[in-house]
Amino acid sequence: MPLEIVRNDITKMDVDAIVNAANSMLRKGGGVCGAIFDAAGEEKMEAALKKYKGCKAGEAVITKGFDLPAKYVIHTVGPVWQGGTNGEEDVLKACYRNSLQLAKDKGLESIAFPLLSSGAFGYPKDKALQAAISSIGEFLMESDMTVYLVVFDKKAFSLSGRLFREVRAYITDSYAERAREGTTTIGRYLEMDFELRQTSEAVLEKSTAGIEDIVNNLDTSFSETLIKLIDMKGLIDPEVYKKANIDRRHFSKIKNNPGYRPSKNTALALCIALQLNLDQTTDLLRRAGLALSPSSRFDLIVEYFIKKGIYDIYEINSTLFYFDENTLGG
Repeated sequence: MPLEIVRNDITKMDVDAIVNAANSMLRKGGGVCGAIFDAAGEEKMEAALKKYKGCKAGEAVITKGFDLPAKYVIHTVGPVWQGGTNGEEDVLKACYRNSLQLAKDKGLESIAFPLLSSGAFGYPKDKALQAAISSIGEFLMESDMTVYLVVFDKKAFSLSGRLFREVRAYITDSYAERAREGTTTIGRYLEMDFELRQTSEAVLEKSTAGIEDIVNNLDTSFSETLIKLIDMKGLIDPEVYKKANIDRRHFSKIKNNPGYRPSKNTALALCIALQLNLDQTTDLLRRAGLALSPSSRFDLIVEYFIKKGIYDIYEINSTLFYFDENTLGG
């Protein structure tokens, strides 16, 4: 998966490089910085950093990982939060861009970031998250690399208050609506087969112009339908697999095997990449033998974003992660 949010100790990440939330003097600090120095070997790291004579905010330098599982450590200096009106966001995004570029220049294939500036530097966690996924997402649209955003625990990770409230309300309202209708989980599954048989008719009535030609053929497999949708929308393969948070090899396997049955996470990621509406999503899932369940919180969260017309997979995955659900792609 090109970008994955994980709960872990960054010093234990077995990747080509981890990123240190450094200070401008490149000395051992507290928090993530102190932990990285300790795990790498403090004396070794201090000796390696002496040649740089400091680092400006937004810039990045690289050293060996020494005793860490990671081969390298990229040290970057994030901005101190001053209310958001002093260019903090630009500096923070530069930290991610410059770190990723260093890794790319070094020929590295995997990198793990902490949520930069969100600790002692006081950057609001929801804004720090948005800057991180925005910067990483832009990089991944142009480059191939596996990127991890590592949070130690849930306290280190936050959604915007608005997004959290809206998603939670959507989940709660959806559960309440099913309860009022008297639709039990078991009953819902018994109804599902009938609903799926009606999908093609619903999509023909509600989908946008041009999609009708695809859904008329009920025997078309998931992979065959996917190829037709990509062509119809005038997209190229890299646009699709990058927006779906899927690596090139996995995408090629899906495309070149007419009988391929993807996981729901992968199938939904492709629906997001193609910006399908809810009816079109339901139809494409059906071709893989899958369906959205009204009793699944994971499904309801993805459904919320589709109904809102929000197709940023990194924002969706951040929300899924926050609610302790699996993320899309992979």
